[in-house]
Amino acid sequence: MLAAHIQSRGRLELVESAEPSIEKDGEVIFQPSTACLCGSDLPYFDAAESYPLPVGMSLHEMVGSIVESSVERYSPGDKVLAVPLNQQGFFERYAVDACRVIPMAAGLAEDLAVLAQPLGTAIHALKKIPHLIDLDVAIVGQGPMGQIFAACLKNMGAREIIAIDLLESRLETSPENGATRTICSSREDPLEAVLALTGGRGADMVIECVGHSDQALDLCAELCRPDGQILCFGVPPESIEIKPWKKLFYKNVRIYTSVNPDFERDFPLAMRWIAEGRIDLSALLTHHYPLSEAQKAFETFRDRTDGALKVIIEFPA
Repeated sequence: MLAAHIQSRGRLELVESAEPSIEKDGEVIFQPSTACLCGSDLPYFDAAESYPLPVGMSLHEMVGSIVESSVERYSPGDKVLAVPLNQQGFFERYAVDACRVIPMAAGLAEDLAVLAQPLGTAIHALKKIPHLIDLDVAIVGQGPMGQIFAACLKNMGAREIIAIDLLESRLETSPENGATRTICSSREDPLEAVLALTGGRGADMVIECVGHSDQALDLCAELCRPDGQILCFGVPPESIEIKPWKKLFYKNVRIYTSVNPDFERDFPLAMRWIAEGRIDLSALLTHHYPLSEAQKAFETFRDRTDGALKVIIEFPA
């Protein structure tokens, strides 16, 4: 079977890999059919400290079928969403603990079902916020996750959903995903714009959806009003210098972080939202590639080619 091997910076190859087997009770063999790329996959593709990486890096948003099972609740042929450990899931088949698997909603298109994984991470994060009704919320970063947060906030009662990004092309789809206002920070001052939209108060809550080396916590600190809240969602670098930390301190700002959603509640709820039509994320699906073009898929996602948001990789049956 085939697996991905990132051999050097920005260079992925498909290599032969041994077939997996169930090594302990509680595992299943999962065969992905549809996967999509996440911003957290990119640092492995072109920003790791050393190469080559272990085979199977990096893919973790995927749906497919159970091939073999050691647990009663799953049988061969069952359609499921699976999340591999440590994002090491870029195989045609792999073993995974059944506790990291949830059933896929019947009749739901696979390219929509796979979005239950990133949506589940947003639901997990927003459950930490006491309430969202009537809040003015600014989202810094309008990649796929920023737009998923906008869609959630629309469902959960936010008053203003202010989408901020450097790229005008990304902001074009933000209103379709729930944003009430958009700010292109390469063309106007985002602080001035947010203050104007909020009567000079600043945002009640600011969500950092950039992360990695481009993290935008300094901007979030400026945008947040006194006694406001900041949700740090973007995966951070190893260390961060927050220049306006003293300002944050005197603003009495509450800071939340979020990682590791729950497989019993968060991912199943996300799957249900999508299946029942409570949330429509179809505008995020911009590109589809077969497994044989995985290199091009990663490049398209990294370079945001043609407005790329969610880039799908389709595995052979």
